Amino acid sequence: MTSHSMRSLTKTNAFIDGHWVPVDQRFKVTNPATGEVIAEVADADAALAERAIEAAQRALEGWQKKLPSERAAILRRWFDAMQQNKQALGELMSAEQGKPVAEAIGEIEYGASFVEWFAAEAERSYGDILPLQDQGKRVWITKQGVGVCTAITPWNFPNAMITRKVAPALAAGCTMVVKPPQLTPLSALALAQLASEVGIPDGVLNFVPSTDAKGVGKVLTEHPQVRKFTFTGSTAVGKKLMQQCASNVKKVSFELGGNAPFIVFDDADLELAVEQLMICKFRNAGQTCISANRVLVQESVAEEFTKKLQEKLAKLNVGPGHKEDVDYGPLIDKDAIEKVQCLVDEALEQGAECVTGGKVLAELGELFYAPTLITGVNAQMSIAQEEIFGPVIALQTFENEEEGIRKANDTPFGLAGYFCAEDYRRIERVSSALQCGMLGVNAGAISHAYNAFGGVKESGIGREGSRYGLAEYQETKTITLGGFA
Repeated sequence: MTSHSMRSLTKTNAFIDGHWVPVDQRFKVTNPATGEVIAEVADADAALAERAIEAAQRALEGWQKKLPSERAAILRRWFDAMQQNKQALGELMSAEQGKPVAEAIGEIEYGASFVEWFAAEAERSYGDILPLQDQGKRVWITKQGVGVCTAITPWNFPNAMITRKVAPALAAGCTMVVKPPQLTPLSALALAQLASEVGIPDGVLNFVPSTDAKGVGKVLTEHPQVRKFTFTGSTAVGKKLMQQCASNVKKVSFELGGNAPFIVFDDADLELAVEQLMICKFRNAGQTCISANRVLVQESVAEEFTKKLQEKLAKLNVGPGHKEDVDYGPLIDKDAIEKVQCLVDEALEQGAECVTGGKVLAELGELFYAPTLITGVNAQMSIAQEEIFGPVIALQTFENEEEGIRKANDTPFGLAGYFCAEDYRRIERVSSALQCGMLGVNAGAISHAYNAFGGVKESGIGREGSRYGLAEYQETKTITLGGFA
């Protein structure tokens, strides 16, 4: 398969039952770096979402009957298509989402890795034969796909947040309907185009872009033919969607809000700590749910750490995603800018100090925010309690290990956490004590298809990636067979 141009992968209609479905009502997709309208996309309604679910239901039996090896082979072709077209997919993502093209291509590779991983997992899903319990009986346990699944995905990773839900679902023998984000639907529809080309059967994978989040979301969560719903987004929205799923007791998995601590202890390698914080914090302009949100530095090394951090921040290059050597691009929209600025201003009013940044880089455009470092932050400030979702480091200090752990755990969220230390005994203690689903120790990059991605407390339910991610789309059935006496 030869590589597509970005233009040939730019689709603007809903994708249902293997066909592109035009809709009269459209919504605009803009480039956040320039404000340019790059497409007008079909605005699906609740009725179209129902139609997609019905298509998924019709396709279910045929897809379930395929051998795991057959589903795996189709998924591998989809993976190959993503890899062969990663340049065009990356350029399309950069245009609608804003991240640098090189980073966007990295996301394409990351997203494709889930398809590759779960293609193999389709053939590694094993059951159990139980020991004899009664004379004349045999018992075994099998795993089966749950059925029709639905998903609502976010704008910050418009490729990977889809593939790491769709790939395990299809590997397990499920069919799926996805509502991609209103801000970045083009990456999703490009995936649909490639899926169709490589032979994913009609109805197995469907996409319904829409601005009617409430109406379409209600269908995806309450339709009686849907047996599993998955969502990545805010905790507040997740709670509402979970309540809707309870109406007919659907299987669910949710990746919700985070408030990740990044702890720097006094025995840390400070150069390494700064390097890993930069990796963790400025990916996608800080618009990631596992981004370091609260940077906690032990008082005895805070001054030295802050100095080293300032030096790194001064070297960051901000600009439009299509330019080379850009470290990060614009935030997604005006609401994002206003939220970040509000959090920064409120912290400064309450006594924090802005060491660098703290403003929009107006010379670049209204959505570009400067690399920002704020010190003197305390746990009561909103910037320490809410996801910043921007290129802002909010630094707090602590006196000893016990206080550092207490501050890190003092949140209703528990998605990711990070800390830097050298003493192996401290590493063991802190690793056990921190309340989070994922932990990076001297490491700011922790996402991989092999890893179990998910949180504890109000950060979600279930895991994505790894062998545990496949189980989220399966039911376990126990079969007892008598008459062997």
